[in-house]
This record gives sequence, structure tokens and C-alpha cells, in this order.
Amino acid sequence: MALAYLGIGTNLGDKAENINRAVELVERQVGRVLAVSTLYESEPWGFVSEHRFANVALLAETDLSPERLLAETQAIERIMGRESKTTAGYTDRIIDVDILFYDGLTVESEILKIPHPLLAERDFVVIPMAEIAPQFIHPTLHKSMDELAARYR
Repeated sequence: MALAYLGIGTNLGDKAENINRAVELVERQVGRVLAVSTLYESEPWGFVSEHRFANVALLAETDLSPERLLAETQAIERIMGRESKTTAGYTDRIIDVDILFYDGLTVESEILKIPHPLLAERDFVVIPMAEIAPQFIHPTLHKSMDELAARYR
């Protein structure tokens, strides 16, 4: 079994309900959820919107490969009504499920990058991660989540 850390965010509709539904779907389709951070509210990142985001970090135990995990997280997004991820920029979204870490692995392929390449620049990822895994060491930055979160506190 692998430990997968996911970031879940939403800025449309009933945000708390969207997060709860996504966590339920992760439990059903990915594996046992071991920890979920408290809800963290943030401004949109990378685009302008009047809608604030709600975000959590989640730890799940899974027997899925990183690629299969990606397929399942994308399926969860579709089940919840997300049309598709865009490469043209960021937009409002009903749900976003990102793979942040998969054990301590580094994956670099055309479809998947682990750790998530921009996570250290995002308070809405680092602060919830530090809550559920403060001593987890980023495999390429070689800093703990607590150390990365310190710049946002």
C-alpha cells in the first residue's frame, strides 16, 4: 500500500459539501482516507474571480499506481460535474483534485508530475499539508511541510 497526499479545492456552489463529497469519492475509489485537514479558505490563485476557494489536504492509503490514481482523481472530478481541466489557464471550478505526493516518489511523465510542481508556491496547499503531515519531507525540495508552511504564517 502506498500513501497518497491529495489536494482538493472548490470555489463554486456549496463548497463544504463539494469537499465532503470529494472525500467520500476518494474513500470509495482510491482507498482508505487516513487524514483530512481542516477547511482552508483562499483567494483564487493564477486568475481573477469573485469566488473564494475552500481547500483541504487529504492522506489516503491506496493500492493504485500513480497513473491509476490520476485516472481515478480525474473520474471523481467528472462525477462531480467538472467538464475538463484546461491548459489555457485557471478558471472557477466545482472541484479540483490534485495528486500532491505519492509516498516519497518523484514521477515525471507527459501526463503526471509528482510531487505537484507548484505546491510549494501555494499557501492553500502547504498549510493544509503541514496540518496533516508536518514532518513529511518534500522529495525534491528536501524541506518538511512545516518548514514550507513557515513562510505563510
